Amino acid sequence: MQKPEMSRKDFLKKSGLCFAGMALVPGVLNARGAQAQQSESQENKHAGKTYTLKNVRLETGFEYEDNEVVHTKTELFSISISNGKIKSISANTPNDSNAVDANGLLMLPAFKDMHIHLDKTFYGGHWQATKKRTGGVKGMIALEQQILPGMLKTSTEHAEKLIELLQSKGSAFARSHVNIEPTSKLQSLKNLQKALENKKDSFGAELVAFPQHGVFYTDSVPYLREAAQMDIDFIGGVDPYSIDGSIERTIDFTVQLALDNNKGIDIHLHESGDSGLKTVEYLIKKINENPVLKKKTYISHCFVLGKLEAAKQEEIAEQLAAANVGIVSTIPFGGLIMPIPTLHKHNVTVLTGNDSIIDHWNTWGSGSVLQKANLMAQLYGYSTEFLLSRSLKLATAGVLPLDDKGVQQWPKAGDVADLVLVDASCSAEAVSRISPVRSLIQKGNIVY
Repeated sequence: MQKPEMSRKDFLKKSGLCFAGMALVPGVLNARGAQAQQSESQENKHAGKTYTLKNVRLETGFEYEDNEVVHTKTELFSISISNGKIKSISANTPNDSNAVDANGLLMLPAFKDMHIHLDKTFYGGHWQATKKRTGGVKGMIALEQQILPGMLKTSTEHAEKLIELLQSKGSAFARSHVNIEPTSKLQSLKNLQKALENKKDSFGAELVAFPQHGVFYTDSVPYLREAAQMDIDFIGGVDPYSIDGSIERTIDFTVQLALDNNKGIDIHLHESGDSGLKTVEYLIKKINENPVLKKKTYISHCFVLGKLEAAKQEEIAEQLAAANVGIVSTIPFGGLIMPIPTLHKHNVTVLTGNDSIIDHWNTWGSGSVLQKANLMAQLYGYSTEFLLSRSLKLATAGVLPLDDKGVQQWPKAGDVADLVLVDASCSAEAVSRISPVRSLIQKGNIVY
């Protein structure tokens, strides 16, 4: 059974991370069992101050044999962090007694979970496996209409526990879909906003107003209009044809609502037949007609891509790239393998997330997007040093320490101090072994 996650205060106690006076207590970042000397409020009080990490491992380049990348070079550095940003990167100072010792751990960009439902989860409570589904997505809508009122009573607390799980796996940010429909109305959004406010010093998020029960199938329109004027970032959607009975009507409404409120779009598309393809093509058409939505529009899942013949996959990938429409995939496997290499070939933005974690939809979520990168590498045979290192971008929403030629591009002085320290020699090993996260730092705050 999953045990409830620790509070931030308990995180600090367990890891030995704390602030004393105006500086971090010198010590090892992955220490175990040391007692924190300050309360959580004191830790927050000194967040954003200047401190230094020593013995930080950074990737510096590739080693080649016969023009093939066979190894990733690393060196130890000292990293100065001030007011939430990386102030400087300098030669290592192992004898600096005032610095926090990273103990040779590898520093990588903090991870980002770009598709999750923080607002509805059993995580943090009693273990519950999923039950046998009946009636497809509409059957699940009927189930939600029954159970959501009860889930809303504790959804803030469960969301906080789930955020802490993500943090322990190295994620400092999430794009969360949040139910907007006649059953929960705006309550699910308000409850999640409370959880995010409670975690604002250690976790970032963007929200998608998600009509899980259809835009028109259950009249979600008035609630979506109201949510669009609140603190959300994207207008969502789900299977326009199979749920609402019309691709054009639902997409037109979604696009117009996004335009009217200066939001992006991120819709769930599970349909894998002709209606799925027509939905993709129609959305691309609407984005090309409204270029302000380029780079702000995503299709989550988009399973139809995995059902197309190779030539059609290439054609659609080219169209997605031209319209700057991204794909957010949870990396399905089994009978459905997405054409992610083809999407990457055409420079389509590909993101990933855990989707549902321990809820009525899914039992499997681990909270780790590094695991998603590992799964992708396995599915496509990305077993070389170079391809494993490239796979890391799935966990970091595109940020890599080295570019394709091995030139260091992260971190740089002035970057936001969102980073993880992992027990690995390089990013290729981190992906291959799903290496453990020893510490998470978000905007300079030591979170985990």
